[in-house]
Amino acid sequence: MSTHTQTDTAVPRIETFSVDADTDTSADGALAAWFEGVSFGFHEARLEAGDLPKLAEAYAADGRILWGAYDEKPGPNAWNPRIPVATYGTMVNSLNVGGGKFLDAHLITAVTVRATHRRRGLLRRMITEDLQGAADRGHALAALTASEATIYGRFGFGTATHTASVEVDVRERYAVTSPPYGRMEVVDADAAVHLTQEIFAGFHARTLGSIGRQYAYARRSSGLWGEERPQPDKALRTAVHYDADGRPDAFVSYSFAGWDKTPYTMRVKDLVAVSEAAYLELWRYLGSLDLIERVTFTMASVSDPLPWALADRRCRELKSDEDVLWLRILDPVAALEARAYEHDGSVVLHVQDPLGHAHGAFLLEVKGGKADVTRLGAEAAVGLDMDVAALGSLYLGGVTVSTLASAGRIRANSADVLESADRLFAHSRQPYCITHF
Repeated sequence: MSTHTQTDTAVPRIETFSVDADTDTSADGALAAWFEGVSFGFHEARLEAGDLPKLAEAYAADGRILWGAYDEKPGPNAWNPRIPVATYGTMVNSLNVGGGKFLDAHLITAVTVRATHRRRGLLRRMITEDLQGAADRGHALAALTASEATIYGRFGFGTATHTASVEVDVRERYAVTSPPYGRMEVVDADAAVHLTQEIFAGFHARTLGSIGRQYAYARRSSGLWGEERPQPDKALRTAVHYDADGRPDAFVSYSFAGWDKTPYTMRVKDLVAVSEAAYLELWRYLGSLDLIERVTFTMASVSDPLPWALADRRCRELKSDEDVLWLRILDPVAALEARAYEHDGSVVLHVQDPLGHAHGAFLLEVKGGKADVTRLGAEAAVGLDMDVAALGSLYLGGVTVSTLASAGRIRANSADVLESADRLFAHSRQPYCITHF
């Protein structure tokens, strides 16, 4: 374990450390205390000491950096002062930015501040120092998935992808009308770890907005790990679809809600397919499960093809729309040049960034699908004026420029600029992220 301590006259102090093969996984070590802080922040059960070696292995594989804020002046009866009063974590993984292009994203996770230590600037201290470090290391953008939607806009993050939560009535009137192909197999947990990783890799390669998955994902999707602990989830089942040539191209993991819940419901935990046809085969399978009346899925695409493939589209009910990926642009030149474009054009962007990372004026020119971005002086004519959070929302094309302008988030100097920018930032497919972190 390598450690860096930030000294500050304010209390609490903030420490950062990495997890590696030499990390202390004892019950009274710094890592165990950090996990206790995270568990408290997310109202989860206290850490089981025997789980720590597996969690440490996972965090080391992810290359995570962990932050903790520690109260140096606790009260006489305060909880263990080795347990941080605020936590924060980071790692790096790939973001699909379209057109077969990927960008390493700085991912932020495990953000908690204990209620007893609010309003002391702990999150601001950690996130501003972290974003500066990420920018200094050359990361063009940072990303997170937010438990609370009101926190991160002030730090320059904007919602970039959404998913739909759906309930599907799979009783007698349910039928998938697309031509069937391939075969489905229920697989055991050990085999599912590799298969789910292989299938997700295919999905990730073709899906705009997808984030690469951390070590624990395949183990939870297979049932080797549960949601809360790295112990087997004996209620979870995993089924894999194979194409006509015997290649795995989709999987679904699911569990039964119980006989005391009516209508009898199957809950999808993870559902990944490398093609729309394979995706529909998973739904054909789910609709064939005996005794089940309803299937719930919280991570459907906002452009889900399922209702269009049903004999009765009213079998699928949309329950909610949820944001998933939040993006924070750190380097507009690198980020905008890395992104794929389907249309040529040009526009001048004026970006407001209180933290300074993305602040300035930029000329974006796209020719033959390739972008060149030039930093301009402050006197440059304004085409679009926006804050950095709006740029994060716009980056993957999940929302149009004109929609953000209608919401007052972007200001355009003419209707022609707005129309041209709409076309320039548009993608023919909605971005889709099914990975939380």
